Amino acid sequence: MVEHVIKDEWGEFLVKLARRAVEKYLQDREIIEPPENTPPMLRREMGVFVTINRYNVPPQRALRGCIGFPRPLYPLVEATIKAAIYAAVDDPRFPPMKPEELDGVVFEVSVLTPPELIEGPPQDRPKKVKVGRDGLIVEKGLYSGLLLPQVPVEWGWDEEEFLMETCWKAGLPPDCWLDPDTRVYRFTAEVFAEEYSRGPAKRKPLV
Repeated sequence: MVEHVIKDEWGEFLVKLARRAVEKYLQDREIIEPPENTPPMLRREMGVFVTINRYNVPPQRALRGCIGFPRPLYPLVEATIKAAIYAAVDDPRFPPMKPEELDGVVFEVSVLTPPELIEGPPQDRPKKVKVGRDGLIVEKGLYSGLLLPQVPVEWGWDEEEFLMETCWKAGLPPDCWLDPDTRVYRFTAEVFAEEYSRGPAKRKPLV
């Protein structure tokens, strides 16, 4: 069982903050400051991703934007604000969001543990990955790709498929996880999401 570092109320705080940051940026092109009532724990440096999904459509068609910081570069509260705005307007897969879209999307915040390099022979990597617990990062040369822990659950992948898809995300051949020169990292995440657009945010079980 994964230990919870982020309390449920903190997770809801971050999700609401992500939405507020995007609303303010889309309406006024202003970046909000971290609130004064931010819990001290959320001022620690942590990795985070913000995902914006279209509401009430299948997961495979829901994505509207997803960007974040896999490593703890910024205080969590600041990273959440940055990632939310980037997910809304800078995800290269989508056009920038418009204010009128805000009522039709839900916000999801994933707080990440620091990535851990998977050691040992490449062929053993599937045995060291667990769908529903781990997210993955694949790196080789200048190429890098990341998939959050909830992604293989939503798509029904097994561990080997998860590795292959992360290679694809990095722009690499799907079997690159078998290459000794490819680095594969795993991490876990605590995920919180709005139940519906502008609705309450709750912890999202991954399995």
